[in-house]
Amino acid sequence: MHLPPAGRGGISVVCFQPRWYHDRAIKLNIIRRRGRVSKVRGGKAVIELLKAEGVRHIFGIVGSSFLDILDVLYDDTSVTYINVRHEQGAAFMADGLARVTGRPAVCLVTSGPGATNLLTGIAGAYVAHSPVVAIAGGPLSANYQRDAFQELDLVNIFRPVTKHSLLVNRPERIPEILRFAFRTAMSGRKGPVFLDIPRDMVHNQEVEMDPLPPERYRPSHPRPPHPEALRELVRLLREAERPLLLVGGGVTWAGANDLVVQLSEQLALPMITAYGRNDAVPNHHPRYIGPLGRAGSPEAAQACRRADLLLVIGSRLGHFTTFYDDRYIQPGTRIIQIDVESRDIGRLYPVALGIEADARETLQALLPLLAQEAVPPSSIAWQQETEALRRERQARLQAEAQLTATPIKPQRIYAELRRVLPPETKIALDAGAAPAYGYDRLHFSLPRTFFTPLDLGCLGFAFPVALGVKLGAPDSPVIAIHGDGGFLMNAQELETAVRHRINVVTIVMNNNCWGSEKAYQKYFYQARYVGADIGNPRYDRYAELFGAQGYYVEHPDQIGDTVNAALQCDKPAIIEIPIDPEEFPPPATAVRR
Repeated sequence: MHLPPAGRGGISVVCFQPRWYHDRAIKLNIIRRRGRVSKVRGGKAVIELLKAEGVRHIFGIVGSSFLDILDVLYDDTSVTYINVRHEQGAAFMADGLARVTGRPAVCLVTSGPGATNLLTGIAGAYVAHSPVVAIAGGPLSANYQRDAFQELDLVNIFRPVTKHSLLVNRPERIPEILRFAFRTAMSGRKGPVFLDIPRDMVHNQEVEMDPLPPERYRPSHPRPPHPEALRELVRLLREAERPLLLVGGGVTWAGANDLVVQLSEQLALPMITAYGRNDAVPNHHPRYIGPLGRAGSPEAAQACRRADLLLVIGSRLGHFTTFYDDRYIQPGTRIIQIDVESRDIGRLYPVALGIEADARETLQALLPLLAQEAVPPSSIAWQQETEALRRERQARLQAEAQLTATPIKPQRIYAELRRVLPPETKIALDAGAAPAYGYDRLHFSLPRTFFTPLDLGCLGFAFPVALGVKLGAPDSPVIAIHGDGGFLMNAQELETAVRHRINVVTIVMNNNCWGSEKAYQKYFYQARYVGADIGNPRYDRYAELFGAQGYYVEHPDQIGDTVNAALQCDKPAIIEIPIDPEEFPPPATAVRR
């Protein structure tokens, strides 16, 4: 293409600049003359880049260091700033939104304590492989490394709990670095990214913006499996006598839930799910036995012990799925592990076959190959054995619906929830003793309906995560399940829910103690309780003080009607249920002590 000479709209070539610099400059000049590149204020550039990623909610607390970004939203109402009451709540809300939609979510907070308050929630996103982009407005770049007001080395503070943590060091790099952040968050095994943007990078700055859709700057097609690996997978399945599917969260992130069910049906493979991933397959499916791991199904554990081949799809075989020992996975069990990232393949258990590939891509290639090779279904004896385990679990759970004791047993509460909740209900389950019963007792029919802190085990997680989930799925019922201790850690976000009309129902099972720790003291320290007991307000009245709806349940027969009323009240709601203070699940290490 002919370019006009310098001084008439062309580019003056400076001899000491590298060749790539001039190539880029020429391209930018051509684009600019065609009208694609425009100059915008730094704050607007940030917002436009977020909008290109489909971001419609930003979570945080207003701070002076990023007002140039926030001010853009005064005129642009297509993005809502959800101003919370504590930045930890902002991080958890973003995590919930990212998990339920599968798209990136954003926090925007101030420097110093505003950013450090995000850490626990960002760690939760990291454990869950959730694509949260956390942005902190920093002090003036000239004051970095001077111990300035609210100056901390945030890039290094966030590095252990993110896929990447970086600083915006020049205004003109804002588009490049934000796109890099979203590419990192959304590629491969997803996860959070942290950005530190000094205030002078956006204040009184103009940035050249070339509007690009995400598919122009990150991969749009996930990694497929190697053909030889597929042939080896077929061989191992053909040889197995007792094959078992172990389904993890990678299946949901890949959108492969329907294909896992097809595989199960095609080969009559029984299914179990990894810890906290119960919604990866429909729980009513006749091949589904139950969840494996901490507070999981004894019947699923028995099936895992009996299997001679584990086909692990989208799970890293983490701590609370396996405990890193042989209580579930027996020595000699052959393992096929399929994961989008190689880091955890064979890391904890030796594998007969490791496949680094996307779960959906793998199953789409595997299913026709199995049919082509005429791989037979699993043996009738194995099908009957696993069906018996499934029936055992169903009978055990049905018996808990007959519990009538008061104070109410947590098991009965979950029986009532299984009875009344519609299948599209999305449930955020907190850490702690009373919520732990839910891992084996809640019922899921659809993917992206179960949200837990996973191996982070973080109290205070469920309520703010549920608020983010509700924003991402406004037409679905959303419930947060807490113990009393965990709920009060982020209960201030009830004001956020009321102000923004985020109508989530929260169930607080109150036993006036830190139940998980009290269980350890009960089982292993002769009931010598220290620091385990706490006090609480009446949470139904707490709700009413904020303008929410409050309910108080004292008898099992009231649970179902109260849950239905709360779901229909058109307000955020809290249901307090006093539970038996002596009812605890066995501690996680009880099997080994």
